[in-house]
Amino acid sequence: MNVLKENNKTIYVVLVSLLAVFLLLDYVPGMHTVSSLVSPPLALFLGLAFALTCGQAFPQFNKKISKSLLQYSVVGLGFGMNVQSALESGKEGMEFTILSVVATLLIGWFIGRRALRMDKNTSYLISSGTAICGGSAIAAIGPVVKAKDSEMSIALATVFVLNAIALFIFPMIGHALHMSQHDFGTWAAIAIHDTSSVVGAGAAYGEEALKVATTIKLTRALWIIPVAFITSFLFKNKGQKISIPWFIFLFVAAMFVNTYALGSVPAVGEAINGLARKSLTLTMFFIGASLSPDTLKQVGARPLIQGVSLWVVISLGTLAYIYWC
Repeated sequence: MNVLKENNKTIYVVLVSLLAVFLLLDYVPGMHTVSSLVSPPLALFLGLAFALTCGQAFPQFNKKISKSLLQYSVVGLGFGMNVQSALESGKEGMEFTILSVVATLLIGWFIGRRALRMDKNTSYLISSGTAICGGSAIAAIGPVVKAKDSEMSIALATVFVLNAIALFIFPMIGHALHMSQHDFGTWAAIAIHDTSSVVGAGAAYGEEALKVATTIKLTRALWIIPVAFITSFLFKNKGQKISIPWFIFLFVAAMFVNTYALGSVPAVGEAINGLARKSLTLTMFFIGASLSPDTLKQVGARPLIQGVSLWVVISLGTLAYIYWC
C-alpha cells in the first residue's frame, strides 16, 4: 500500500512538472504553438483523471494551493483589463446579476425544501453556492447557518462536480449556439458556480469572453457579503464571522494600476497577465486532482438533483435573457 501511494505521488509530481514545463515553453521563441496545447480544460481533465484513477496524492496541499493560486491568478488577470471597459461590462450585467442571485435563492429553496424535502442547511448552501460563487459562498455562508461538516461537504461536493462538468460543456455549447464572446462571457459568469470554472471557461472561449466573464463574476461574488448578513437574520445566528473575499478588491486595484499607472508601459501588464493565465491553467489541474470517488459518493441523489435542477434553470434563464433582452 505504501509503495502504491509513493508511486501515485511520483505520478502527481511528474504531471505537475510536465504541465509547468509546457506552459513555460511559451516564453521560448517558436514554441508558442506547443505551449498553447495545454488549455484549462485539458489541465482539469488530467487532474480529474489522476484523482479518479490514483486517488488524492496530496489532499491538503491540493486544497491550499488551488485556493491560493486561483486568487493570485484572478488578481493577475486584472493587469490585462481596462477600468472603463470593465465598468461597461459590469454595468451591463449588474441588473441581471441582482435578479439572478435573488431568483436562484428562491428557486433553490422551492426545489430543495418543498420538492425534495432536503434539510434546511444543505439546501440553502447549495442554493447560495449556485447563486453567488460556488465553494467560496458555501464556505462563507456555512458558519453563518452553523452548518455541520457533513452538510458543508455535501454542498461543496455537489457544486464541485457541476463546476467540473461546466468547464467542459459550456464552451462547446457556446460554439454550437454561435454565441459572441461578450454573450458567452455573460452567460458563463451567471450560470457557472465557482470563479475558477467561470474564468477557465472564459479563457477557453476567447479573450473578450474571459474579460467579460471575470468582471461580471467578481461583481456577482461581492454578493457574498449582503447575503451572509441577511442569512444571519433569517437563521437567527447573529454575530457569526463572515469570510470576505478580499482578493476581489485586489483584482479591482490591479485594473486601476494597469489602466492609470502602466498605460505607458503596457508590456508590464501583459507580462503579469500572461503569467496569471498560466498559473490559472495549473490551478485547474489542482482543482481536478482534489476530486475523489469518496467525494462523488458523498453527493447522493437529492442534493445532486437540486444542484442540477437549479443549474439548468439558471443556465436556460440566462440564455433567454441574453437572446431576448
